Amino acid sequence: MKTLIPVEMIEKKILMIRGEKVMLDADLSELYGVETKMLVRAVKRNANRFPADFMFQLDKAEFENLRFQFGTSSHWGGRRYLPYAFTEQGVAMLSSVLNSERAVKVNIEIMRAFVKLRQMLASNAELARKLNEMEKKYDAQFKIVFDAIRQLMTPPETKKSKIGFEVREKMARYRTSGRKRSR
Repeated sequence: MKTLIPVEMIEKKILMIRGEKVMLDADLSELYGVETKMLVRAVKRNANRFPADFMFQLDKAEFENLRFQFGTSSHWGGRRYLPYAFTEQGVAMLSSVLNSERAVKVNIEIMRAFVKLRQMLASNAELARKLNEMEKKYDAQFKIVFDAIRQLMTPPETKKSKIGFEVREKMARYRTSGRKRSR
């Protein structure tokens, strides 16, 4: 089945803020193909559909933290207000507010991404529980095996790449004699 937007792309835009899995207004507007200000206007016109557990506005510290995590880019630049974060329920409500065919299709893809994420977290928790039960049953000789399995279960640390470039060239030789050159 061909999807409008790859699930991996959507998953990258799901963030954890205030202990909630959320998507930011700018990311959602990009997926829906509308300007961020148009999305926010539509939400404000229908404010009664977006209670605090569906949507919240980031505070200055949260926004700064996000900017440091992702680096400063044009995507974040030029905002006159702090971004809004939408929970899974808020994203679901957006399709009724944005009332376009693309919004409905994109919403379906986003809901699938949230469900996939939830399933992955649940299966990982179930695996950890089963591993703990097995470890209690077996003696110390299997401790190495259990430690290795736990290591495999932990996600790898992402290596931060350097930003910018490094120039590697020979240094120019300058005249070091006591004479000055005349112009």
